[in-house]
Amino acid sequence: MVTSPRALPATPAPADVWMLVRQHPAVLRRSTRELAAALAETYGPRFAVWHTDELLFGVQGGRLVLRTLGGADLPAPQVVCVRQLAGPMHNDREVTLLRHLERMGSTLINTVEAQLKSRNKVWQLQELALAGLPVPDTLSYATAPLEGVVRNPRLDTPCVVKSVSGAKGGQVFLAPDPHLLTEVAGSLTQETPFLFQEHIAHSHGRTLRVIVVGSKPVEAVLHTSHNGTLTANIAKGGSAALCAGRYPQAEELAVRAAHALGLDIAGVDLLFTSEETFTICEVNAVPGWRPEMTAITPAITAHIAHTLTARHHQTPPT
Repeated sequence: MVTSPRALPATPAPADVWMLVRQHPAVLRRSTRELAAALAETYGPRFAVWHTDELLFGVQGGRLVLRTLGGADLPAPQVVCVRQLAGPMHNDREVTLLRHLERMGSTLINTVEAQLKSRNKVWQLQELALAGLPVPDTLSYATAPLEGVVRNPRLDTPCVVKSVSGAKGGQVFLAPDPHLLTEVAGSLTQETPFLFQEHIAHSHGRTLRVIVVGSKPVEAVLHTSHNGTLTANIAKGGSAALCAGRYPQAEELAVRAAHALGLDIAGVDLLFTSEETFTICEVNAVPGWRPEMTAITPAITAHIAHTLTARHHQTPPT
C-alpha cells in the first residue's frame, strides 16, 4: 500500500525517488498503482507519491525552492517517474512544475522535452517524420476555420479524424467521404485542433501496441475492435491478445519511435500496412498496461535503479 504525502507529517522525510501523478481527486490507473507499490517495496521511505496539487514551487533568496502546501521545504528528489497524462498538461501548470523539478536537478522519466513532444499528436508526427520513420499522411491546421479545412481539395477521404490531444480512442472517427466531413464540421469542438489522417485500411480495427522501456521492447499486445469498428481501444470495447516477439519488425520500429521522441518509457501504437510492415499511429508517454503484462513493472523499476546508479557515478566526489 502506497501512502500519499498528503497523509504524512508536516515535514516529510526526503525521498530519492518520486512518482508524480495528477491532482486529486483523479483516480490512479491500475498500472500506476502497481508500479507505485513495486517502487515502495524497493525503496521504502526513500520513495514517495506526490500529486500535482500538493506542491508549491518558486524562487526565494535567489534559489529555487519546493514546498508542501503546509509550508515544509522539500529537497528535489534524484529521480521523478512522471505518471500524469501528457495530453491534458498545461504549460503554465503541470509543465512548469516538471520544468522546475528538472531545474532543481531531478532526472525526469520521461523528460520535459519528451513530454512536450508527446502530448500533441502532430508534434509527434513532426519528430517521427524528421527521423525518417513511417507515419500516415496527415493534415492539421492552426487557426483556420474547421469548415474551411474540410473543404480543402488536398484532403483525401476516407480519413481518420481525431483530436490532436485525445486519449483512449476518444474523439476519433472515420470519415468515409467529403460530405460527412462537411456535415460534422459544425458540431466538432473548436477548443483543440483536429488532424485528418490517412486511413490504413489493412489495419482497420487492429492496433499493435509495443511497450518500450530503456530502449528495449518489453511487452506487445494486439488490440482488436468490437464489431469491426475503427478504434481498437479497450476503453471502446476492444479485445487484447499478448504477442511479444511475434512481430519483431514492429518492436524494432517502436524502439526507434521512442528514441526519436526522447522517451525512456513509451507505449507505441502501430498500424499494419501489411502483415509484416507497419506505420506509427501514435506514441504515449504514460502508457498503461494489462495485469498479465508482468514484465513492464520490473523493467521500469530496473530502469529507475539504473538511472540512480548513473547519477551517482556522475556526481563528483566532495
